[in-house]
Amino acid sequence: MYNPTVARLTYRALLGRRRALVLLALPTLLLVIAVVVRALGGADDRAATEILGGFALASMVPLIGVIAGTGAIAPEIDDGSIVYLLSKPISRRTIITTKLLVAISVTIAFTTTPILLAGMILNDNSQQIGSAYTVAAGVASVAYSAVFLLLGTVSRNAVVFGLIYALVWEALFGNLVPGARTLSIQQWSLALAERVAADGADITSDVALPTALILLVVATALGTWYAGERLRVLKVAGDE
Repeated sequence: MYNPTVARLTYRALLGRRRALVLLALPTLLLVIAVVVRALGGADDRAATEILGGFALASMVPLIGVIAGTGAIAPEIDDGSIVYLLSKPISRRTIITTKLLVAISVTIAFTTTPILLAGMILNDNSQQIGSAYTVAAGVASVAYSAVFLLLGTVSRNAVVFGLIYALVWEALFGNLVPGARTLSIQQWSLALAERVAADGADITSDVALPTALILLVVATALGTWYAGERLRVLKVAGDE
């Protein structure tokens, strides 16, 4: 289910110079904000919760997930270079699984470490706020990668739809419409953060932890399965 050659090609595509700079931009901004806030206001649990929850988990993680998830496969489908992989004796399930693992690893690498560092800078990880959001970011990275990889197989506008989900559905509707929060990867991962953080930390989710875990697994499994189905029926020259 994992092919090193597919992984190497996908890493090369995702971590090219221009895309790597884009991936580094938000984590760098997070760390700069953390340093400035700590320098101006000292250690502050409330500031840590607002920055890690309101910016890092709510915006940075889904946006990096969009870049990694869609970028793992959408450009190859759009420019036709996916034909090279499909012509090789590699099962299409293996291609999808490998690309998903690469997208997950890239999303986790560019989100969890900066969030933990930012938590240490903001309040020395007091009440385990930094650790809680780091765990949430790791779990959310898996689900976002699967969902956005799926978008990359079903639409030529995968990035646009990914941004709509991340910025409009989760960031806008999720904050304005209570019901929308239950269909939010952010809220599902936040349920884990609530469990990891100390009792006094102001971290809450609208979704109960057992439900959140089930929804995270279902979203990841369905996204991966259907992405595999889309790639399985994708026609290339010589298939007919």
